[in-house]
Amino acid sequence: MDVPESGPAGTAAPNLAEGFPAATRERWRELVAGVLRKSGVAEERLADAPESVLATHGYDGFDIAPLYTADPPAADPGYPGLAPFTRGYRPGGGVAGGWDIRARHTDTDPAELRRRAHNDLMNGAGSLWVAVGPDSAPEGAPPGGVPLSRLGEALADVYLDLAPVVVSAPGPHALDAATALLRAHTDADVPDGRVISHLGLDPISAAALAGERPDVADPARFAAEHAARYPELGLFVADGTLVHDAGGSEAQEIGFAVAAATAYLRALTGAGLDLADAARRIEFRLAANADQFSVIAKLRAVRAMWNQVLEACGVPADRRGMSLHATTSDAMLTRRDPHVNMLRTTVACFAAGVGGADAVTVVPFDSAVGLPDDFARRIARNTQSLLIEESHLARVIDPAGGSFYVESLTRALYGAGWAFFQELERAGGAADAVAHGELRTAVDRTWERRRHDLARRTAPLTGVSEFPDPNERPLVRAADPARRAPVEGGFPVRRYAQEYEALRDRSDAHTAATGHRPAAFLATLGPVAAHTARASFATNLLAAGGVEARDPGPLDDAPSAARAFADSGSRVAVICSSDRLYDEHAEEAARALKGAGARRVLLAGAPRDSYREAGVDAFAHRGCDAVALLTDLVDVLLTDPPTTTTDSTQGANA
Repeated sequence: MDVPESGPAGTAAPNLAEGFPAATRERWRELVAGVLRKSGVAEERLADAPESVLATHGYDGFDIAPLYTADPPAADPGYPGLAPFTRGYRPGGGVAGGWDIRARHTDTDPAELRRRAHNDLMNGAGSLWVAVGPDSAPEGAPPGGVPLSRLGEALADVYLDLAPVVVSAPGPHALDAATALLRAHTDADVPDGRVISHLGLDPISAAALAGERPDVADPARFAAEHAARYPELGLFVADGTLVHDAGGSEAQEIGFAVAAATAYLRALTGAGLDLADAARRIEFRLAANADQFSVIAKLRAVRAMWNQVLEACGVPADRRGMSLHATTSDAMLTRRDPHVNMLRTTVACFAAGVGGADAVTVVPFDSAVGLPDDFARRIARNTQSLLIEESHLARVIDPAGGSFYVESLTRALYGAGWAFFQELERAGGAADAVAHGELRTAVDRTWERRRHDLARRTAPLTGVSEFPDPNERPLVRAADPARRAPVEGGFPVRRYAQEYEALRDRSDAHTAATGHRPAAFLATLGPVAAHTARASFATNLLAAGGVEARDPGPLDDAPSAARAFADSGSRVAVICSSDRLYDEHAEEAARALKGAGARRVLLAGAPRDSYREAGVDAFAHRGCDAVALLTDLVDVLLTDPPTTTTDSTQGANA
């Protein structure tokens, strides 16, 4: 709004900033240093750039700063529809109708897939992503999807000239699935020029998952043979989710996707396709997780990277557009407290839309449990409809553009992604990097860092590592026929919650067999106000591993703690109180609890050598390796017989 230059009746407008110090970066740093100083940060860390203490360390070699300004200026992202296409390759963006809502289907029953596909298309979806499997899978192997010979039956109600279908199939069956898709179009009397579906060929990812050497040449020849007949047919998918689902970083994901697309571009042109025509028939697929700003920047950066590749190949600027499909992350989904996945996928979908994805798949919230039911599919579909129709997310082109943070992050991811792309090219390209293990080695290094953060809960998982529901009744779903277990020697498939969920599974199995859940005793020393915070922390930490916390209430001293522990029947004790009471009672309590038969004594708080000497086995605090700690406790609680009251009392009196 316009601010008047004068007040009422011609008087001078008041200067609202008068009397306040100028807002400068230096003044802000002084204020930051003051706050951090009060929180106990060492003075030497506050000398030059106190804001560095607040920086977030990422997995791609650069930090996320707490404040972004116009200094230094971000690189010019250009305009929508113009190179480098950071802001999208369409001048009008998605303002007219938003993005394409693409529904994923993994049913093996053609009739059920037909029903669900019809339901999706009648209620907002614009395209389908269908898993296809062999007619008969080897014994013990999952079917993979709808049988090849029955794909046409499953798509019988789909107007294939209006709703494109993308197929995916295990490596050996990819060409057969592509043939079956084209046959379905022929049977539906779709004219060749109106076939707008996608063959979904991705031999590099398929070979990586199978632990085999990729063969790009044969799929490229197959694709080239059909390209002339079907001018709008999509051919290859450059799928970065291979890297994402193994725990890789954003830069590794987009670097690999561009390297795979480059390999497919070379193969298609080698098979006789025109360079620009080949480029437009390659679709990129990237994962969108709940880290919304990284997703937005990643989608913006990958378009600029592909533009750089095509420019180097001599493709005219007006033909360097990218078809970009974003799917919400499988890796971020949890089997525990799965309804929280609705929130995760909503944030991820928001980020994909803001980042300019052309098509978005929201994975149903129960997908990590098994085959999604109709309710989960409806929520996934309506999440997108709400963001497009009610939140009007597509009415502004590149809504994050111009943000100091987003532009800086886009530039940083572009640089890191391009460096990884070059690393793969030096290794001989994406196919050779998969075959010789360079890609796996790089991704595994990132996964170890990510796993470190997950285990220490510095990368929290709501409902799993943070605020778990110990009395949760797990969802039950039929097995998903398209979800394959990792093949020995193949590329790994990981979920962030998997180690915590494995502990919860052990606990549930024990509870079902014995009728009682493994439990730890909380030695809550002193009044309620002294121990409540750390007792709550310990209770949530234990619940993340499926361990019940038994809180006896306030305990006066070490002897009373030992007596209460002896009556609990547990083998694990966690001392909870304030620092002041720790100084008075922690060492005595640790010795008393050990004497009462405790196999493990933990202390909720920061480590101290004297406590360890007194019998404290581990320290439960923010930053400890929660997975290792919980694994040890579960091992003790499940392998040792419960302590009887008589035995514990004798131990306490010994």
